[in-house]
Order: sequence, then C-alpha cells, then structure tokens
Amino acid sequence: MLPVINRVRAAGDFSHTVRSGARAGRRNVLLYGVLTSGGSPSRVGFIVGKNVGNAVARNLVKRRLRYAALEQLRAHPYGYDLVVRALPAAGTSDWQSLRHEFAGCLGTVVRKLERTDRADREGGVS
Repeated sequence: MLPVINRVRAAGDFSHTVRSGARAGRRNVLLYGVLTSGGSPSRVGFIVGKNVGNAVARNLVKRRLRYAALEQLRAHPYGYDLVVRALPAAGTSDWQSLRHEFAGCLGTVVRKLERTDRADREGGVS
C-alpha cells in the first residue's frame, strides 16, 4: 500500500497533472506526470473507470498498479506527481504486463519532464 504522503488525493491535483503534464501511453495504461517544486515527495494517483471491468477487476488492477508504483517510487522518491489511467485492456491483463507498461510509461514521462525542465532553465523552448 502506498503511504498517504505518496498519494494524489485532491481533484485539483489530478486535474493539474492530467492537463499540464507530460504523457505516455501503452496498451493498458496512460500515465501523466508533472514536476513538483521544493523537493516534495513523489505522489501517484489512479483512475480506474468502469470500462476496465466489474468492481473485482477494477480493484485488482488498482492493487497491481499501486504495487508497481511503489516499486518505481524507490527510483524516483522526490519531485513528481503522477496520475495513472487504466485503459479497458488492463482489466484482462496480467501482472507482468501491467508492471512492465507502467515502468515504460514512467521512464518516458520522466525523460520528457527532464528535457522540458532543462530547456526552461536554459531559456529555450522544447
């Protein structure tokens, strides 16, 4: 389970991350991310809609994604707000593919955010 300090909980934080963040997608997940200021702990929020499946399937997907996020937070403990949207295919996906796709999306989002941040600091446009 994710510690409370590592959870995106407010609707405004979800909206800000989805609307203004970098994005990466795969077959099962879509991940949005923004850089946070002041060295605050990385936080993760999840969106798992009814199109993923019934309540049992949705909760299973959420548990798997939470665990994948916990593993990845060890590599990126500070500076990111992430929102993970489970796509309909996630309901029938196995653990390894969810984990692999989450890690791939996170790597892409982190690269995009670092590139944008570096360009902003240098005064250029990405």
